[in-house]
Order: sequence, then C-alpha cells, then structure tokens
Amino acid sequence: MTRTVDPDMPTLPRMAHYVLRVSDMAASIDWYTKVMGMEIVHQNPMIAFMTFDDEHHRMAMVQTEVEAGPKGAPGLDHVAYTLNSLEELLATYKRLKALDILPAWPINHGLTTSMYYADPDGNRVEFQVENLPTKNELNAFMRGDTFAENPIGVDFDPEKLLERYENGDPLEELVKQGSA
Repeated sequence: MTRTVDPDMPTLPRMAHYVLRVSDMAASIDWYTKVMGMEIVHQNPMIAFMTFDDEHHRMAMVQTEVEAGPKGAPGLDHVAYTLNSLEELLATYKRLKALDILPAWPINHGLTTSMYYADPDGNRVEFQVENLPTKNELNAFMRGDTFAENPIGVDFDPEKLLERYENGDPLEELVKQGSA
C-alpha cells in the first residue's frame, strides 16, 4: 500500500499548550494559580506542567537562571483568552484586584475590550471580550478605516468601566472606545 502526504497546511483545530521560561518557579506557579486558576499536573525542580481545563496541560514552565530580557525584546508578547462577556472580564478584574494583581494595560482595541496582566517575569496574559456580536462584524471592523487609523486602541480606566457597568449603563456604550 502506498500513501501520499498532502503538503497543504493542515487545519489547526485548537491550541494545545505553550511553554514559558521562568526565573522564579514558585512565584510563577503562585501567579498562574491566582490569575488563571491553573493547577499543577506535574512538577519537579526544573519544570511544572499546569492546566485549567480538560487538556492534560495548557502550559509548562521551565526554570531558567537567565533573567528576563528588557521590555520589548524579541519573544512572546502575550497569550490571549476570550471571556464570554463584559461581566466576566470585570469579575476577573475585581477578583484579581482583591489579590493586589492589577492589569498592566487595560485597552479597548475596538474589536475587543482587553486587560493585560504581567506575570513575575513580565510575560503577559490578555483577558478579552469581543465588542461586536459576529465574526463578520469583527472582520469588517479590522478591515475598516477606524482600525486602520488606530490598530492598537484606546486605554481605559477599569474602575470607571466597572462603575458604569454596575450602574447599569448600556453594554453597547460600555464597549465603545473612550467609554471609560
């Protein structure tokens, strides 16, 4: 029997895991446990495997003696997670604030409202909520003039957004750039 391998790019069904090099394993485990609700699947002095869902591991951390490079150096910038609603994003903010973990960068990208958190080595995790209801609307926004003029977005004050949300302001207003 012969086989032919198709050289076309396969469809990637889902992300499996990522690996971070960390300078302080204990501090990093503590941070990812608090911020992401991860739990250790296996750990030894050199490596820890962690997960937050049904995947055997979503992340591994490898202890390194090398310090993190300067901010903006080549490497992974962040890993993003989409939450189900603005309420979930704000609940995450409140939960982490109570642990003295504040977002390093709260920003409304137009298509998402996002809060980036920096781990002990400066690696960032983005929690985001999509601001438009359909994939077509999100794609149209990215192809439009507003995004072309400012593809980064507008910073916001999480406390102001939380206050407006809890006061019952319309969601359509809260997800607009400049609303907080």
